[in-house]
Amino acid sequence: MNILLAVDGSPYTKKMLAYLVTHNEIFNASAQYTVLTVQPPLPPRARAAVGKDVVNAYYAEEAEKVLAPVRKFLERHGVTAQSTWKVGPAGETIAKFAEDGQFDLIVMGSHGHGALASLVLGSVATQVLAHCKVPVLLVR
Repeated sequence: MNILLAVDGSPYTKKMLAYLVTHNEIFNASAQYTVLTVQPPLPPRARAAVGKDVVNAYYAEEAEKVLAPVRKFLERHGVTAQSTWKVGPAGETIAKFAEDGQFDLIVMGSHGHGALASLVLGSVATQVLAHCKVPVLLVR
């Protein structure tokens, strides 16, 4: 099984990882894991002012702050995962990455807002569900 772990470094990511290690049907050595974090794009004027190299270094540094602890957690539990980062609107970017990568499942933490709050707030989880044909496991 090819599983995408969508992470943002929040407490909800930690809850999702804790859930995974207690569910052997999802978290096992036979599965392949990819950890993805999505960085919000900087405003165009800011990108133009500082230059492409500085912006790319910023994105990489911010992504590594999220990815490093997740990789460390997975390695402590005997799992080696690929990791990557993208820039863009989080929900749409996660959905596109999952479909392009032919993943069997997306696992992500969710803030657990009610239906009305999600409608108003447009959460990342709601966006992933709206734009993706890959099954999504939300952990609250």
